[in-house]
Amino acid sequence: MAKSEERRLQGIAATLIVKGEGSSERLLNDTALFLHRAISAIPEEKHIIVERRADGSLDGRKVLIVDDDMRNIFSLTSALEQHGISVVFAENGLEGIEKLQANPDVDVALVDIMMPGMDGYETMREIRNIPRYHDLPLVAVTAKAMKGDREKCLEAGATDYVSKPVDVDQLLAVLRVQLSRSTYIPDGRIAPNGAAETGLNS
Repeated sequence: MAKSEERRLQGIAATLIVKGEGSSERLLNDTALFLHRAISAIPEEKHIIVERRADGSLDGRKVLIVDDDMRNIFSLTSALEQHGISVVFAENGLEGIEKLQANPDVDVALVDIMMPGMDGYETMREIRNIPRYHDLPLVAVTAKAMKGDREKCLEAGATDYVSKPVDVDQLLAVLRVQLSRSTYIPDGRIAPNGAAETGLNS
């Protein structure tokens, strides 16, 4: 084998990452190095600066969790509170509607679908029937992952959908998207023009 060919093969082999202990870390490091080199090669005047949104964008928000399983309520509450989110909860649909009306500063509701009595679909429909909550973000949470479930949730009034077991990072992403898109302003929340809103969504 010619020396030039041998050097070329050695160069290719050096870039291969064999799956095994430490392979993920090496891949991450190599990717970071590649991106750093690629960005460094771009003239400074052509750099595009993207303002990074603060991780605390959910800080101070209030979430209502409607779920008949206290284990789910506890785990979701623990996860959300770590991001500065305050939580109120209800163990059934009827109580959920009552808690929503008793807490006018709720920003978004997480509604479990599989609940006895008034299930999540009926709960969300009842919430939407109250004019005050026409634009309230409602995130359906269900263990079912059947085809058409998402559409059924949206038809019942959900603005988004997450499945169980809940991936906390995915849930946080959904909450950020829903809250950033929402036109709903809870009582006492500061509106974009700087004025405090008091029931204008009624």
